[in-house]
Amino acid sequence: MDGTVLVADDDRTIRTVLTQALTRAGCKVHATSSLVTLMRWVEEGKGDLVISDVMMPDGNGLEALPKIASLRPGLPVIVISAQNTIMTAIQAAEAEAYDYLPKPFDLPDLMKRSARALDIKRRALSASVAKSPEPRDDLPLVGRTPAMQALYRLVARVMNTDLPVLISGESGTGKSLIARAIHDFSDRRSRPFVVVAAADLATMEGPAKILSRVGNGSLLFDELGDLDSDAQARVVRMLDSLTDNAPRILATSQADLASRMKSGNFRQDLFYRVSGVTLSVPSLRERVDDIPLLAEYFLIRAEHDGLPVRRFSAKAEELIRGYSWPGNVRQLENTIRRLVVTSAEEEIPLSEAEFVLSNQPEMAPEDGSGDADRLAASVARHLRRYFDLHGGVLPPPGLYQRILREIETPLIEIALDAVGGNQAKCADLLGINRNTLRKKITDLDIHVTRRRKLM
Repeated sequence: MDGTVLVADDDRTIRTVLTQALTRAGCKVHATSSLVTLMRWVEEGKGDLVISDVMMPDGNGLEALPKIASLRPGLPVIVISAQNTIMTAIQAAEAEAYDYLPKPFDLPDLMKRSARALDIKRRALSASVAKSPEPRDDLPLVGRTPAMQALYRLVARVMNTDLPVLISGESGTGKSLIARAIHDFSDRRSRPFVVVAAADLATMEGPAKILSRVGNGSLLFDELGDLDSDAQARVVRMLDSLTDNAPRILATSQADLASRMKSGNFRQDLFYRVSGVTLSVPSLRERVDDIPLLAEYFLIRAEHDGLPVRRFSAKAEELIRGYSWPGNVRQLENTIRRLVVTSAEEEIPLSEAEFVLSNQPEMAPEDGSGDADRLAASVARHLRRYFDLHGGVLPPPGLYQRILREIETPLIEIALDAVGGNQAKCADLLGINRNTLRKKITDLDIHVTRRRKLM
């Protein structure tokens, strides 16, 4: 790898690490903590690659990108930032940065990206870049985990294309927010954004009314998997009637539409019309390291909404981080707002967090699977909660038998009730030997009442 790299970051450690790594790789490096100095180097024609932080003491690195593009068309810029939100990734893409990486970054990964930037001839950057709208305060799309950063980059790439986008993920992960962000930061931002629900497709006239409202804006089919066969057919006909001046098609679904299509419960032609690009939004269980970031975000937003100033104790934050959050970001936000309101102290203690989490409503991740999968998900949810509430300490030994007993007892009781207490029928229903059933009834101290079953 050769070439001259301009490094701009107010963190001396980062400047040192990058200078050493790039120099060992064969590059010449100019490093500075000043955006003004960086821009002077760019004007002087120095550098084949720029690696720049966003927040500098004397300016914003993102805001400097259009000027760099104007002064030096084709000069690649890699943006690094501790502001780990989707807006940073989108703004970097809109300003035509070569790449974007969150802090803390993986050094080998940054070196690979730098090598590609130096080796591949960049196309000339546009001198006039449309300014992004102000970030929306109501978009909690925060995350530094690799899963979220990969999602941000993909969103930035598809934002200004005309490809239909299918956004999948569990309930509460922020699918609709992703769709809204694609619209709000795209070239269609000044045009209508219309959300379509099942009720809008209940009549034959529904599609025409929808198209008249959206024009050539963005059209979001919210929870597409919930549409019945008639509504699906109307959507297919609507999409087939679109002209060149058509709206951007977006759809969300917490159901696995590919599986439903294979089982005959979702139209194949509709699936392929909406899945030009599929974005998978990870659950909170898949990005645990983002939970403290989101928790802090919601505490700050609650304060801005006029609620008391609160912070988590170290142990309470650890519990929040370790909880399974089956309702994802939406459940996390509601829980934190409740803690902000109910906590008597500025620092929320572990005991209050434990109390609120132990009284969470029954929830299970929605994935559109069958009944057996939902049962497995429910059991998994309860087991995760059981572990979570031990605060990082393992439960007492003998867990296997305790869990089996908890599941076995209600199963036998409900089966006995279904057959009116007839043990022979119950054994047959459960698929076990009658003597085995009798022993379990005794061991589990199950009370059997014989009665006539009216069904």
